[in-house]
Amino acid sequence: MSKKRKQKLQHYFALMRLNKPIGTYLVLWPTLWALWLAAEGTPRLDILIIFILGVVLMRSAGCVINDFADRNIDGHVQRTKSRPLITGEVSKKEALGLFLVLITLAFILVLFTNSLTIKLSLGALFLAAVYPFMKRYTHIPQVVLGAAFAWSVPMAFAAQKGEIVAPLWVLYTAVVLWTVAYDTFYAMVDREDDLKIGVKSTAILFGEMDRMMTASLQIMALIALAMVGQRFALGSYYYGGLALAACLFLYQQWLIKDRDPKRCFQAFLNNNWVGMLIFGGIVVDYALKSA
Repeated sequence: MSKKRKQKLQHYFALMRLNKPIGTYLVLWPTLWALWLAAEGTPRLDILIIFILGVVLMRSAGCVINDFADRNIDGHVQRTKSRPLITGEVSKKEALGLFLVLITLAFILVLFTNSLTIKLSLGALFLAAVYPFMKRYTHIPQVVLGAAFAWSVPMAFAAQKGEIVAPLWVLYTAVVLWTVAYDTFYAMVDREDDLKIGVKSTAILFGEMDRMMTASLQIMALIALAMVGQRFALGSYYYGGLALAACLFLYQQWLIKDRDPKRCFQAFLNNNWVGMLIFGGIVVDYALKSA
């Protein structure tokens, strides 16, 4: 492989954020929660592989279309001014081509599931495509992002069970609430730049009430997750995971108390551990039930 081609691949990887996997993890954890709940502890291996690969592809596609949508504003934001589309290392045509390749590969994966999952995948594509443009029209783009990230929940149930069951929507709601909270932390990092260039976010909408609002969202997410435990008859290990997640939420609130951008970003990153702890509680709970 020539040096020029290798550098181009590196730029593509950066555009897809493969060098920054936190977003992939934050989509993956709810997907795994849903698969384990739908399968009552033992998801099909083929479905598990399809969804893990699908998460990587769709998160990558989302990053590409996000940068394409933001190509005229990222250069004005300190955190994003070195992205490949801004520096010219990747062209607009190349970015759109990469997006089409990624969503095509993701759709091919879905074809190995069932008709219901295939139909639901169109919703995932729609949400992923429209989210990047929402920050121009509404102060709640984080809600759209939450809807997109949570869409793997009904898809997982459809793939694993072949049907949509009512309790999954409680889990869906929990994921949306959690996502809005942690993505508000993320938006707090860029708040000053966003105010200058006219980009909208929940961080701007909440203003000085940002700490109270994110804490409220986290409390509501925990309540919804507790309801998930009740609806799916989960036990003490699951609730133990929720208790540990609640401790991390308190830590995140401490991190953002002065609204320092670096600490707000740390609070955002810390949510990877929240997802992991809840998943661990689900796995251990089902494992002990079947032992």
